[in-house]
Amino acid sequence: FYCSTMRLLNAIFLRALTVLCVCERSVATVPDLRNVVAPTNVQEKAVRELIIRTIGEDASRSFAVHVDNTMPLKSFNIEKTSPTTITLKGSDGVSVAKGFHHYLKYYLHKHIEWTNTRVVLESPLQLPNVSIFSKSASDFIYYQNVCTWSYSFAWWNFATWRRHIDWMAMMGVSLTIAPIQEYIWNEVYVSLGLTKSEIDEHFAGAAFQAWQRMGNMHGWGGPITPTYRRLQKVLQQRILKAERDLGMRVALPAFAGHLPVAMTRIFPNTTFTPVDRWNRFPDRYCCTVFLDPTEPLFQEIAVKFLKLTIEIYGSDNIYFCDPYNEVSPRERTVDYLRATSYHIYESMRSVDNSAIWMLQDWLFQRLDLWTRELTKAFLTGVPVGKLLVLDLQSEEFPQYEQTHFFYGQPFIWCMLHNFGGTLGMHGSVDIVNTRIRTARNMVNTTMVGVGTTPEGINQNYAMYELVLERGWAQDDFNVSAWFDTYADVRYGVRDERLRKVWQLLRESVFSYSGFVKIRGRYPITKRPSPNLYPWTWYNTTIVYEAWKLFLTALEDTKIPEPNLQFSTHDVVDLTRQFIQQTFDKLYVNLMAAYRDKQMERFVYIAERLLEILNDLEAILATNMDFSISPWLESARSLGRTPAEKQLFEMNARNQITSWGPTGQIHDYATKQWSGIVIDYYRPRWELFLQMLLRSLQRNEKFDENEFNQRVSREIENPFSILRKVYPSEPVGDSFTIAKYIYNKWTAYQESLRYKEYCAVPVSTDYVNK
Repeated sequence: FYCSTMRLLNAIFLRALTVLCVCERSVATVPDLRNVVAPTNVQEKAVRELIIRTIGEDASRSFAVHVDNTMPLKSFNIEKTSPTTITLKGSDGVSVAKGFHHYLKYYLHKHIEWTNTRVVLESPLQLPNVSIFSKSASDFIYYQNVCTWSYSFAWWNFATWRRHIDWMAMMGVSLTIAPIQEYIWNEVYVSLGLTKSEIDEHFAGAAFQAWQRMGNMHGWGGPITPTYRRLQKVLQQRILKAERDLGMRVALPAFAGHLPVAMTRIFPNTTFTPVDRWNRFPDRYCCTVFLDPTEPLFQEIAVKFLKLTIEIYGSDNIYFCDPYNEVSPRERTVDYLRATSYHIYESMRSVDNSAIWMLQDWLFQRLDLWTRELTKAFLTGVPVGKLLVLDLQSEEFPQYEQTHFFYGQPFIWCMLHNFGGTLGMHGSVDIVNTRIRTARNMVNTTMVGVGTTPEGINQNYAMYELVLERGWAQDDFNVSAWFDTYADVRYGVRDERLRKVWQLLRESVFSYSGFVKIRGRYPITKRPSPNLYPWTWYNTTIVYEAWKLFLTALEDTKIPEPNLQFSTHDVVDLTRQFIQQTFDKLYVNLMAAYRDKQMERFVYIAERLLEILNDLEAILATNMDFSISPWLESARSLGRTPAEKQLFEMNARNQITSWGPTGQIHDYATKQWSGIVIDYYRPRWELFLQMLLRSLQRNEKFDENEFNQRVSREIENPFSILRKVYPSEPVGDSFTIAKYIYNKWTAYQESLRYKEYCAVPVSTDYVNK
């Protein structure tokens, strides 16, 4: 009776609340950005230490640092105040760090990237004259995706995080997330009566926790030990302190409603909804249950969890949770969804009266589930300005227009760009450059920031530097000039050929504008099949010309020693891109030869396919950025016992290949890395080509079911439990091997036989489909 009465009162209240919300929803309310930041002296100290880590203690003495919170929000000032001193002022630590990076890049012509934040300055240091003021056009510069913590950060220690946080600050990032929560949930689950075995069965392994947290699955890759949970808690505490000391704000997790299945045993009279089966995960790992937010138990658990979270991690008044990330609501009615969002927010507000709920809008991508009426009901269940929406993929599938700017709730324009941490050059330069301005200047816009939300990093770095700089700026960039500067700074020299390389890339791989979902759909890293559809949105000849020009330029251009890490990385990346494209062309011609029963042509192309996979392995092995070794070694090093090391290695191997106990999401988080090419991709293609040739010789239809069973049994599943150790140092010289591959495949392409046998172009039909 109590629950029924409360539901009725809630429904009446929410109907009234909706009317009030609609009436006042003319301008988005921006959360107060001056509260909950570290004291000025703490921020100044943190920036000074960042500068020392970046350029060394001696050079750091040339920079004076001042945090002045009377300055306009998110602004910096750079001025040469003496022949030997550059004075950096900013409204907060992040703004000062942003100003420092601006001077590094645009005056000292020095490049940083991801975790490569060490810069070598010439001695004696020459300080170009400067006097500039800059204010961010965005209230928030946001960075990270809940999935990044599994696809890229799973094995990071604090030393790696320290460098990455420095990079975040120098790129102006002012808002991020801290999703580690397993230690806290263990405490909550124990207090509610779950047994150790029930908790162990729920927590996913270290490489899969993002999806356990969102209720998509549980248990796969686990269990995790109490020691691991404690160490992850301490790690996040250190990360949070480093970020907050620089003036960043961090969103902490709140309860979204997802719980272990075993909770139904403890509370048999409470409404739990089984979560949808996600990506064919078997019963053992699928699924969690969803606790209806209108249930009194929801409030009890939410308050218990959030209070403990704040006790352990502190609070910046922003909390994130995603109740319906690839999960269907129990009811698709206006009243139910409005009540759901209302109660979720109220659970935060009851603990923190200043609470702001940060929500990824990925759920609204499901247009079959989320009509305008349902979307509006969900968004308007929360008071104006108390829901901050991440428009997760604004560069391709923006939601802000079709939701009328999220019905008045403030939102952040985000570039998602990458899924699963896959490698392959791509991006949408012009869209990022112009649509940020368009969205910011629209009538009734509620846009309050710009961010980037990649599922995985360490690829296509130029796109991330571009979007974060563009988020700070008011006006569109001259992208041609921006990429000229990028080439100059990245390689430490001004060379028209190197500039031209990046202009060619800007006009080709970074020119994407369309609606095909880019998720690493490259045949070279996909399970072989007669039915793959290679596709490109650009002229592949342009990339070939960029590669050729880059190799030519590096032959007679002296790259400064500190910049060699970037030029050698790009040699490998461009060579890898050429191989990826060439493989597409070979595959298309292979299948044409198969369909036409051209035995000699088929055998020739099959040999070339295996040959180019060998070449891919060779070039990738020359640079540890493209090796499986750091990924596996960091996973093993996180383990405290032999068994834990083995389990973590299995997690690391499985995530980038089969992604699940029997290939539930195989080839999603693919990596073009040395080690996986030779021990995973090449064996799959070799088996495929053998079986395809056999069917051709016998004039039989290719048995794809037999192939799928064999490749899964003989290659894919065994790879997850291999213990092979890969080289921890580069094998060979990147430039020498890239030049060898260039000469070899140029000669092939010019040969009459290659021209005859490989004449079918890669089709763009897939894009049209």
